Amino acid sequence: MHRASGISASAVSSSAAQGIADRVGVYTLSLDDAVEEVFRLMTKNSCLPVDQCPIEEREMISAVIGMAGAMSGICVLWSGETVALRMAETLTGLAIFKLNETVKDAVGEMCNMVAGAWKARQPSLASECMLSTPTVVTGTNYQLHNQRPEFRIERFYSFEEHSFAVTLICESMQ
Repeated sequence: MHRASGISASAVSSSAAQGIADRVGVYTLSLDDAVEEVFRLMTKNSCLPVDQCPIEEREMISAVIGMAGAMSGICVLWSGETVALRMAETLTGLAIFKLNETVKDAVGEMCNMVAGAWKARQPSLASECMLSTPTVVTGTNYQLHNQRPEFRIERFYSFEEHSFAVTLICESMQ
């Protein structure tokens, strides 16, 4: 059995697992706060966590923000077309009836602001983790895949009568 400073390998693993679980708990609460703050400021609407995200639309949209530095991973905001249109309408003040560049830009910007607000709440990441520009994916049958993450947080939110999800995937922490 490998020992480090008198602690067994299983105790180290258990301690590391508890550290990750504690971090995930803090990150989850911070994500909820960041989503609420961004939606309240940008759309003048409350946006609260919910248990489920019933998206029954074929057309989906996902905005992806990459993270590099102290944390490598991604932040993904995904929804059906209806909530994406509504997000864009509340941001622009324009009536929007189809998935277009304005909607893609709006969803990408909302994801960017959520990722930035979340990151700013983490002292160890605020200045040591860089964010990419948004990549937006639309379609009817796609999945985003990543290699074995250190952790994954997926939360569902209610915006007006609509639901959407935000997922944080950490591939590694430095």
